[in-house]
Amino acid sequence: MIAPDALTAALRSLDTARPAVLVTVAEVRGSTPREPGATMLVTADAIAGTIGGGQLELRAIEDARRLMRGEAIEREQHIALGPTLGQCCGGALTLRFTPLAECRPVAWDAPRPRLTLQLYGAGHVGRAIVALLEGIACQVQWIDEREDAFPATPGAPHIERVNVDAVEGEVRLAPPGACYLVLTHSHDLDLRITQAVLERGDFAWLGLIGSRTKRQRFRHRFEARGIAPEVLARLTCPIGMPGITGKEPEVIAVAVVAQLLALGYAPADNWRRPVMSSTCTV
Repeated sequence: MIAPDALTAALRSLDTARPAVLVTVAEVRGSTPREPGATMLVTADAIAGTIGGGQLELRAIEDARRLMRGEAIEREQHIALGPTLGQCCGGALTLRFTPLAECRPVAWDAPRPRLTLQLYGAGHVGRAIVALLEGIACQVQWIDEREDAFPATPGAPHIERVNVDAVEGEVRLAPPGACYLVLTHSHDLDLRITQAVLERGDFAWLGLIGSRTKRQRFRHRFEARGIAPEVLARLTCPIGMPGITGKEPEVIAVAVVAQLLALGYAPADNWRRPVMSSTCTV
């Protein structure tokens, strides 16, 4: 598996025939800064992804660049973090160094997503949330009826922009067990989307931006439309991790993404789309 930002950088390097080396955490024993499968792409003047930072990463970057210059290095390195690098983690790991030219991506898989999300709304808060999710292994459909609401620059490949008129119709296309986040420019639209999710009932999490007053008003309408009390009880509004306060979009984004990550891994594996897999183990 390869991290989202490292994957993007790897594909760009392949397109431009730019030399690069993939550094992969192949095995771990004990306490280590990253898990097996963590990757970092190293070029002559840039890196993407991380294997945990600190002296471990600095040494790996140096070795990767030596390999690009044609110098001999151990392509598989067994490292005890304490004795070798003086790091206090205390564990040990194996790093694998693979030149990108030897690791052509035939079908690299994206890492298992931490969350599978339909995000409705491309306003200030939606943009701030997406900016955080771009660096996280997740699968997101970012949905808005306003085409010009999305940023002009392309986003991360794991965040799909969906521009449609009747956005609430997208709810039925999500897999069972997906998460939903509703924060559009219209209360009426929020109501329609939220009702569609509640009527499905098979969501892992449903968040609606707004105050407790908004929640109460929406709740009364949903009750009148026959939504069961036990389903209504699963609606999260207001949104955001308790204890993180502030109304700036960036602060709200941090609170909401933290709340989503606290859910653990959302299932919905059938929504995962292969990005590219390789004969190279990364």
